[in-house]
Amino acid sequence: MVSSEAKTGTNNLAGSHHVAQMLLTVFYITAKKARNLIKKQSLCAAMIFIAGSLNTEAGTRDCLKKTDKWLTSSIGRKHVDNVLTYQHANGSWPKNVDTTAHAFNGNPQDLKGTFDNGATVNEIRLLARAYGATERKVYKAAFLKGVLCILDTQYPNGGWPQAPQPNGYQRHITFNDGTMVGLMLLLRDVYSEEQYGFINEDLRQRCKNAFQVAVNCILACQIKVNGKLTAWCAQHDHKTLTPRGARSYEHPSISGSESAGITRLLMSIAEPSESIQTSVRSAVQWFRDSKLTGIRVKKTSDGDKQVIPTTNGSPLWARFYEIDTNRPIFSGRDGIIQYDLAKIESERRTGYSWYGTAGQRVLDEWQRCVWAD
Repeated sequence: MVSSEAKTGTNNLAGSHHVAQMLLTVFYITAKKARNLIKKQSLCAAMIFIAGSLNTEAGTRDCLKKTDKWLTSSIGRKHVDNVLTYQHANGSWPKNVDTTAHAFNGNPQDLKGTFDNGATVNEIRLLARAYGATERKVYKAAFLKGVLCILDTQYPNGGWPQAPQPNGYQRHITFNDGTMVGLMLLLRDVYSEEQYGFINEDLRQRCKNAFQVAVNCILACQIKVNGKLTAWCAQHDHKTLTPRGARSYEHPSISGSESAGITRLLMSIAEPSESIQTSVRSAVQWFRDSKLTGIRVKKTSDGDKQVIPTTNGSPLWARFYEIDTNRPIFSGRDGIIQYDLAKIESERRTGYSWYGTAGQRVLDEWQRCVWAD
């Protein structure tokens, strides 16, 4: 490719600056990163960077599907080597960037490690696969650093914040988008799967203990309404364990989405205690009681979304239910709770997953659960 400098002179072109700013805003790149990218690279380079950043963890997930032979190839090793360059000093990785596509050559201080959206978890899994295939010690070292980051970030009560260095609502115990469940599944694999046999017994036991304490945290967080266990909020206070909100449109509530992953995790535990069984049975009943039938979400020709009646649609569950009434709730950026999706602004109505089918998977798996009633 002919360099941007040779073609256009690159820096500080007014038109390129304007377009690049718009593109970077659309794809949620921070203003600081946008300015740096525009200063250092051409519009063409900026667009290439954006194209590789559309799906936070697509790269690591794709690499995890590859064979060991691919991981030992020069291109496979290059992808994994790129992952190493994005690891924060605390052992975590950032989100909203494909960490396999190209090496990071920016300011290390700009790397904001997180557990959100599968970040860090997927990188750790990939490094374990790569080490098993290549026995490159640098992969093992980065893997261990990542696992220790997870263990060291866990709260004494068993929960995890959204990030190793959290701010604001990130400090809450974060079930949102499967964050805590993803961390727990990784730790369980690390202490129980043959693939991770290269770790020592002390670390294996730490991972097992962390998982068990996390299960206790989940049980303690389960919301009780009128003396009856229900399900979970997307976030819980990291000290009191009470349901907490996050962004302005994410209120303290019972989550029909996050609770599904939690319930399925508890169902997967071998030889569950009575407390776990009680928790799961209560959550399954809540999913039964909270099922929404006779409606479907329709996308209109102008890109909007409408909830319309139907006679043959699949059951749905709302993203959020009001704790005391169990009514589905919705909210725009103004933070006002509504009981009708049509009453919030179009941007939030179309830009957030207010309904889903995750509850059906809970009910289906419950039918196959060996200790189900």
